[in-house]
Order: sequence, then structure tokens, then C-alpha cells
Amino acid sequence: MNIVILGSGNIASHMGKALHTLGHQILQVYSRNWANAHVLASVLNADAVDTVEEITDRADFYFIAVADQAIQQVADQLPQPVNGIVVHCSGATDINILARFPLHGVIYPAQSLRKDIATSLRDIPFGIEGSDRDIANSLLRLIQTISVKPFLCDTKQRLALHLAAVFANNFSNVLFQIAYEILKEQNLTFDLLKPIILETAQKVQKQIPEDVQTGPAKRGDTETIQKHLQFLMKNPHWLKIYQELTGEITRKEH
Repeated sequence: MNIVILGSGNIASHMGKALHTLGHQILQVYSRNWANAHVLASVLNADAVDTVEEITDRADFYFIAVADQAIQQVADQLPQPVNGIVVHCSGATDINILARFPLHGVIYPAQSLRKDIATSLRDIPFGIEGSDRDIANSLLRLIQTISVKPFLCDTKQRLALHLAAVFANNFSNVLFQIAYEILKEQNLTFDLLKPIILETAQKVQKQIPEDVQTGPAKRGDTETIQKHLQFLMKNPHWLKIYQELTGEITRKEH
């Protein structure tokens, strides 16, 4: 397949490299910053372009892999007509943002990707949405060459997956950072928590998170909770987070 990558960031890099490795021809990499486009294009044996007017209309697929807030602008500037399928790679952006193109869809990798970290896409779930059944199936077949976990979904399901990923990944990571800072203030290393973090992650691979919940809120240990609240009095932001999460756990118990 002949492919154009619009973007040069995290998803653009991973998708471009995966498709290139499989033998697909990456015709062009577009970025408003030519140097960024050139770095990725040189890896993919593609041409680097920094204006939408240079984008070919002869590709089979156009991957808009840019920040969510830039998808609309890139889509609006992409010349018409293009013969291929235009897709974006966002979890939270409606498919209808691409409605001006007769053939359009979405390919959303449910994973936190960084272009400077090598990551296999094989076991990453990909939410696939198409403007019609044929387009969806075409995108599904393409991604099945990259991952063993692509699935068809609609926009609301994709948004739900993205939101759930924010809770599971982004929010848990900021809680890790709070834990790191609490320990650092007491001259303790974050390494002390790595075994329990790993154990929790391993548990939820096979069980529902609610079924493996532990801690003072779960067992109704108000005395320990009060000690924690007292400890956190000097940081009202952390105190509020603790209270909200404790309330969520105890609510599940009633």
C-alpha cells in the first residue's frame, strides 16, 4: 500500500515504522516543521514535505497522526480530491471531523506511545471505525498486519476507551508521582513501592479491579484514614485527592 503520514510525533513515528517494516511504501511524511518531517522520512525512505500543497493525491491511505487539537486544521487543509482513505488516530475525536472526504475512518491505538521508546504494536488494541462497513473492514485488515488486537467500534465506544485509558494510565501515573514526592520528603526511595505497583498491575490482568481492592478504605479502618488525613494537612491538593478516592472506595462497599 502507498501511504502518506501527516505528522511526525509519537503515533506517526510508531505507525510509520511498523507499516514500513511490513513492506508498505511511505510516500511522504508531512509536518509544518520540515526538519521534523525529514527526521522521520529519512527512516521511512519517504519524502519530507512541509506544505499541504505538496501532498500527493495518489496514496491509498492518509494517516493524520497529529495532536487532537490540530486534526481539524490538517483535515481542512488537505487538498481534495484524494483517492485514498483518510484516517485520524485519535481516541477522543469524532469520525465526522473527516466527513468532507468520501472515504474516511479512524485507527486509534489504545496505548501511551513515545517515539524515543521502541514499542511493539503487536499486542496493542486498535479501535477501528470506518465511514461505512467496507472502509472499516479495509482498515481492520491493514491493522491486523500490525496488531493481533484490532477491533471494530463506534465513536462513543472509542471515546469511552480513551477516557478509561486516562483513568488507568494518566491518573495512575500522577498518583505514582504523588507517592514519589511523599517518600522523597521522608528520604525514602520510590523503589520501595515498585513491588506493590507491579503486583497490582499483575492482579488486574486476570481479575476485576474491584475484586482485588485492598487498603484502609476497603476494610473500614477509620483510625488509619484519620492518620493519613492528618499527615496530608500541609498539602490540601493531595488531601482532597485522598478524600475523593477514599470516598469512591467506601461508596463501592455500600
